[in-house]
Parts: sequence; C-alpha cells; structure tokens
Amino acid sequence: MEVMPWSRPDYDLDDPDAAARLVALARPDLVVHAAAWTDVDGCAREPLLALRRNAQAAAEMARACEAHGADLVLVSTNEVFDGARTDGRGYDPTDSPHPINPYGASKLAGETAARTAFAAAAAARLAIVRSAWLFGPPGDDFPSKILAAAERAEQAGEPLAVVADEVGSPTYVVDLAEAIVALLVAGPPAGIHHVVNDGVASRADWAQEVLRLAARTTVIEPISRSRWPRASTPPAWAVLAPSALPSGGRLRHWREALAAYLSPVAGRSVTS
Repeated sequence: MEVMPWSRPDYDLDDPDAAARLVALARPDLVVHAAAWTDVDGCAREPLLALRRNAQAAAEMARACEAHGADLVLVSTNEVFDGARTDGRGYDPTDSPHPINPYGASKLAGETAARTAFAAAAAARLAIVRSAWLFGPPGDDFPSKILAAAERAEQAGEPLAVVADEVGSPTYVVDLAEAIVALLVAGPPAGIHHVVNDGVASRADWAQEVLRLAARTTVIEPISRSRWPRASTPPAWAVLAPSALPSGGRLRHWREALAAYLSPVAGRSVTS
C-alpha cells in the first residue's frame, strides 16, 4: 500500500480547486482528511474563513472522492456538541450536534457537506471520526503550553491559573492515528466514530498531570472559565463517549498516553 501525504503548498484549504486536482492526479482508493483550521479562537474572530477551511474544503474533498470512487475518512471534533449536558455521560455518535462556536459550526457544516456528497454514492464510503483535546507531535499543544506557562509562573513567583470547570477527553494523536488505521483494516469506512483516549479530565487536572510527569512543582490555581476570557466559547462538557474499536478494546487511558508522550516509552495503544 502506497501512502501519499498531502500538505501545503500542493493541498491548501484556501484553494477551492486543490482537492479535485490532487484526487484526479493521484486516484487514491482512500483519503483521510485530517486537515483543518483548529485555531478555535481564530475561527471565532473570522467565522467566514473558518467556514472556508473547515466546511467548504471538506465539501470539495468529499465531492472529489465520490466522483472518483475513493472512500473518505473525515476527522472532526467534539465541538460539534454544545457541552451543556449534566448527566456525566459522554456524547455518543447518535446524539444530535449543536455547536456553540464558529469552529464547531464550521466542522459540523463540513460533516453535513460530506454526507451530502456521499448520499447517492454507489461504491465509495464515508466515515466521520470525531476526537477531542488532541496532543502530541509536533508539539505546540496543551502540554507544551502548560510547561512554558509554568516556567513563567515560577519566575514570577506566582501560581499557574488553569481552568477547572471545562472537562474533556484528552487524546494522543498517535493513538488516534493507530485507531483510524485499525478501523480501516477492519473494513470499508462507514458511519460516525468517536475516538478518544479513555478517561476524562478538567483542564486543571490535565495540567497537574503534565507538571507531575515533568517533575515540576509549580502550584496550580484552579479557576472558572469566566476568569479566562476568550474569543470563542468552548463547550463546558467536552467529553466524547468512545466508540468500540474493531478489537473490542478501547484506547488506553489519557494519563498513560500522556506519560508515553512526555517521557517516550514503548507501549500498546489499545487495551482490552
């Protein structure tokens, strides 16, 4: 199997002809569309650009794949849900989406456009894989930002303020990629899948574990979301209920995955 990674400048989310051009040239059997504008606050400031990059680009890729008989896996987000549920359960693939910010709205529009493109497909198939709170290489993620913020807080002799009333499913990108491969090996892509590491955490919980693994003694001050103003309004309950993997198992706990990322140790991604 030949794998062809597409990236800029050949594939640019701002180029409306890029998807059709690349799919026609490469004639792939399957495309995993993981490209997106994931700057949530940036999407809130420029919602039309968010729609271009996360909705229209996804629609163009879906139409190109369907036209050439290629299957498509579209990577999406927990932010298609409003985060208002209070029953302690994660969102299932069957739950009705209701985004509360432009990023979530743009990603949901991309999902809808992809389903429309594949609605009458005779052969090609579509899978939507939602994930949440991604971390991992190449960095510039929540753990790396917490470590940098901890350094600044220690130098200033102040505690590190971290939001404690926003809860989600931290997910290691390596585990997500391996799970997508497992889904593809098991059969043609179809349906909606929620792929996240096991367990839930608040932002403050996650930050505390990052500091513990890094042997930092920075004091964390848990704060409310109301004390951390943002351009975007993130879901307070950003938890996805994980879909069953083909093996019948689940992705490892986020704490184990975080430990593997911060101090790389070989280990299995899926536990039974």
